[in-house]
Amino acid sequence: MTPEEKRLEEARNKQAHWRRWGPYLSERQWGTVREDYSHSGSAWDYFTHEQARSRAYRWGEDGIAGISDNHQRLCFAIALWNGEDPILKERLFGLSGTEGNHGEDVKEYYFYLDSTPTHSYMKCLYKYPHRAFPYSQLVEENKSRSRQQPEFELLDTGVFDGNCYFDVFIEYAKNSPDDILIKITATNRATEEKTLHLLPTLWFRNTWSWNPSNEKPLLKASKAEAEFSIIETEHSTLGKRWLYCDGSPELLFTENETNEARVFGVSNNSAYVKDGINDYLVGGRKDAINRNKKGTKFAANYLLTIGAVETKTIQLRLNELPDLLQPFGLDFNNIFKSRKQEADEFYQRLAPLSLSEDMRNIQRQAMAGMLWSKQFYHYVVEEWLKGDPAAPPPPNERRNGRNHDWIHLYNDDILSMPDKWEYPWFAAWDLAFHTIPLAMVDPDFAKKQLDVLTREWYMHPNGQIPAYEWDFSDVNPPVYAWAAWRVYNIEQKMYGRADRHFLERVFQKLLLNFTWWVNRKDVAGKNVFQGGFLGLDNIGVFDRSSQLPTGGYIDQSDGTSWMGMYSLNMLAIALELAKSNSAYEDIASKFFEHFLYIADAMNHIGQTNAELWDEEDGFYYDVLHLPDKQNLKLKVRSMVGLIPLFAVETLEPETLNQLPGFKKRMEWFISNRPDLKQNVACMETPGIGAIRLLAIVYRGKLKRILQKLLDETEFLGDYGIRALSKFHATHPYIFHINGCEFRVDYDPAESSNNLFGGNSNWRGPVWFPVNYLIIESLRKFHHYLGDDFKIECPTGSGQEMTLAEVATELSQRLVRIFLKDAAGNRPVYGGIEKFQTDPNWRNLILFYEYFHGDNGAGLGASHQTGWTGLVAEMIHICGADWG
Repeated sequence: MTPEEKRLEEARNKQAHWRRWGPYLSERQWGTVREDYSHSGSAWDYFTHEQARSRAYRWGEDGIAGISDNHQRLCFAIALWNGEDPILKERLFGLSGTEGNHGEDVKEYYFYLDSTPTHSYMKCLYKYPHRAFPYSQLVEENKSRSRQQPEFELLDTGVFDGNCYFDVFIEYAKNSPDDILIKITATNRATEEKTLHLLPTLWFRNTWSWNPSNEKPLLKASKAEAEFSIIETEHSTLGKRWLYCDGSPELLFTENETNEARVFGVSNNSAYVKDGINDYLVGGRKDAINRNKKGTKFAANYLLTIGAVETKTIQLRLNELPDLLQPFGLDFNNIFKSRKQEADEFYQRLAPLSLSEDMRNIQRQAMAGMLWSKQFYHYVVEEWLKGDPAAPPPPNERRNGRNHDWIHLYNDDILSMPDKWEYPWFAAWDLAFHTIPLAMVDPDFAKKQLDVLTREWYMHPNGQIPAYEWDFSDVNPPVYAWAAWRVYNIEQKMYGRADRHFLERVFQKLLLNFTWWVNRKDVAGKNVFQGGFLGLDNIGVFDRSSQLPTGGYIDQSDGTSWMGMYSLNMLAIALELAKSNSAYEDIASKFFEHFLYIADAMNHIGQTNAELWDEEDGFYYDVLHLPDKQNLKLKVRSMVGLIPLFAVETLEPETLNQLPGFKKRMEWFISNRPDLKQNVACMETPGIGAIRLLAIVYRGKLKRILQKLLDETEFLGDYGIRALSKFHATHPYIFHINGCEFRVDYDPAESSNNLFGGNSNWRGPVWFPVNYLIIESLRKFHHYLGDDFKIECPTGSGQEMTLAEVATELSQRLVRIFLKDAAGNRPVYGGIEKFQTDPNWRNLILFYEYFHGDNGAGLGASHQTGWTGLVAEMIHICGADWG
């Protein structure tokens, strides 16, 4: 094992708490539902960025490139001041959902460069302008832009012109679980000298202001000499820690308590407040800091004069020992060197030897983003609804408002976030996809993510899995069984461990969730499901989560297909568990029958005209059921009609022979229910090597769907499969009702309509999660159909490929989003010259939320290293083909 794998094993066996410290600090705590105590539930406006420097948070903390312990008692991050900004740069700035012309949008440049799973080594880069940060310009310019215009970005303001900025690198190395070495390196990229206040900051999360029974912790200076200073920290449950600061910086202390006078216009409860260091340094108020050198928030003020293209470094060390004689020096540097080498050694196993350096760089940064996007997430709904003993009671409206029916929910965990600025809260179906690349490097963490969201303090008593903070009751695609099965197999293949205990525990909870779906989302009881928007936001004619303007309800092709996929995932898990416990053969039979009923409903619903399959178009559509009993197909060629491909599973002959009880019941059902069998992929004809296939879509339908999928004038783009067919660029789908027009146009970039706040778009861009599932499904079909089954790819090209070759082709198109092309440009950065040509920018990778359907440019959240991190697994699986 590599040294990092040994650390993971020690953590798994509880021999050493390597996971206690990590990048668990959020990048945005303001503007979240957790911090919203307003009457109207307007989280963006109740707690703003302008207030964040002065107002103590209730449920968490934020910072730049920061770390904390696993319960976020003690936090560390950097702050900066260039002498020009109106405020200290303590947190990342961005537009709220009500300010941006395409919803919330971070307006900073920061990059996750490296991290091991135990965070024994981590590296991040933040780019800080010399000139005053253009807060007002970013707000005003974006406010004036329409949804048809692009976003106004920080580079557009000109603050980076002439390379007038600092590259600030933040690195962490663990010598032991509680001995963390910190190195902060600032490089002046300009051709003239510039000063920089570099302020490494240590503080306690405020837990005492809300409940008098919580003991207040303490930070204090215990040594301040020319060689180094020591800050002692004491917390009732964390114990004592000591921060060593190299050199002789100015030591600044205040309290992490709200500046009531500034925020609310009333007298302060404390002489020293959260923005005291800001007011001392920027405002020149000498009385704003505690001269007795104690408090609950501390910063070391390093005033650096950095010459042209010069680099300066400061060093710190957070340790559990109070008396290190030489905290810095040769040993400090050697530890960093060792941890970096060990990180290289660990990641070498993920990168096939044939990979180019560019691919290695992309994969490494993708994994770094996944691991840096862990966050301490704290939200106790019952306490949030009732309010705190030492605070005013929440408004009465809250009792029947957002999340009021989730009082059992108690979140106090380290979770994988979609994006720690734009989405600093867990999102259920996002998280399922996160676990795939995470399982490659840290299967224990991946399994815990899936396990915890199905535990009783997350999952609703009725079996629903919470969706996301803004509305736990919303419905996400049921992908947890798929993720659990994939994680189980990844760990078995890469590490030789088959964790049946994990698989069985998650499976038992998913039985409750599956029952919730069957009972709540099948309105007519015909195995056709509704579900709502299902994470696809504005893909359809209407907001499928809201009351329809037409009345009635929609039978969803994607909702029903997701349930078909869910049935097959549960079947696969049950068959695996049945190998050691025959009781699971009965459960496997249950999901086999569930799938047949759902597949039959997808392809044939009695003698009505409500079929989801359209024979004329060779595609699946949603069906609108109107109050007057009319049924109308909503003929939008979208991902909704491709998701039926996901419901596919192969059954190996050795598995069936090993489970005679299940095999007997399966064959009885096939023989005695020909009415169901006729609408499902044939189960009687053995495929290659006597493999059997279960699928909603089979040969005839499969070929017709693939003709559209692989048509470059429809779904197939140079950089993956579009969420909406390009057919609608010239043939928009238009629907009239009650004098109103609803339409769906091909929209390959940011959303041009206001559905879901305009901050997401499924009407043309490329999304990684559904592309990933398409690729996986094609490989399963190929496993059954073999090399004899070929399809034209691209459609009309005359070039035929097996489905395995098509899967590889799609994977390569997705990876090309990030790769340098022949001209040295990366499609992900489109026409942004700085990223394409500047040597200090062009090898830095951002993993966006989704991508332009025509040119591959990155869109949405710029650090969506959740599901887009799947690119790391794609490179690992098919690396040899791309070498």
